[in-house]
Amino acid sequence: SQDKFNATSYDVMAMVIITLQAFAGMWINTFIVSVLCISWVKRKSFNSNEKILLLLGCSRFWYLCITWVYFFLSINYPWCFYVQPIPQLFAAIQSFLNSSNLWVSACLCVFYCIKIGNFRHIFFIYLKVKVDRIVPWLLLGSVLLSLVICILVYNISNEVHCNNLNSTTLGNFWKLSVRVDKHFFPIFFISGFGFATAFMAVMFSALPLLLSLWRHKRKMQTNSVKNLSMDAHIKAMKSVLSFFLIYSINFACLILTLIYATKKENPVMFLILVFQYAFPAVHSLILIFSNPKLKKTLLRTMSCVKCKVCMR
Repeated sequence: SQDKFNATSYDVMAMVIITLQAFAGMWINTFIVSVLCISWVKRKSFNSNEKILLLLGCSRFWYLCITWVYFFLSINYPWCFYVQPIPQLFAAIQSFLNSSNLWVSACLCVFYCIKIGNFRHIFFIYLKVKVDRIVPWLLLGSVLLSLVICILVYNISNEVHCNNLNSTTLGNFWKLSVRVDKHFFPIFFISGFGFATAFMAVMFSALPLLLSLWRHKRKMQTNSVKNLSMDAHIKAMKSVLSFFLIYSINFACLILTLIYATKKENPVMFLILVFQYAFPAVHSLILIFSNPKLKKTLLRTMSCVKCKVCMR
């Protein structure tokens, strides 16, 4: 029938788009993790920036990997999600990795604000001196908080799944007619609170950092200084602004995901998911081009690949 054809075409289009996004993001984050690990083997040490990037790259790689597996199974083998406890495990793992991605991204923004920002407040000076000691605790706190959210989501989704198992019909994951239940509200509240807190941390770090960089650039322009330092400041401002914009878009998509989670507006939900799953790849690409070592390694790798292709 025509409806079946449209559903199949929709599934194929969704699978193609998600596959391209997931594999591109996994490749980009694998590159970041590989470069950092090789650097660690050579130098036998990690600085604070590299620790954050390593954890961020790992969490994003596994988040995209699990997301792709989820989409693949839900489209090709939807019956898997009626086998206990597969739905609960996917919900819990995705919540853990998504929370880790958001919180470690926020930690990276806070780190850049403290490390690069130039403020004379005594508390900010104290943080700048102690930042290398603070970073491991921030990362540990991010992982523990994500783990707590993971456990809560597993327990709540297990209860919801058991209550609604008899009322659902076999079909695609976005076609499941799950009734709105009071048990969903704890998940929405916990997720929304986590998203909002991480976004506030990014906003209160990115905006002061942009202000600090802009002030310093104005001083250099006033002194008629045009050198590499000013170019570096401009590039840093562009990187921070780009990150803040895509993080804001991602935050909006996450909130819309909560709003449309129990509704049937499939095209709207799919469009939201496309923007949401593009965030790990786009931001990781920005991190590569804003990091001299990663950028140099990427360009050298691409040059080697190009030479080998030309030789063939």
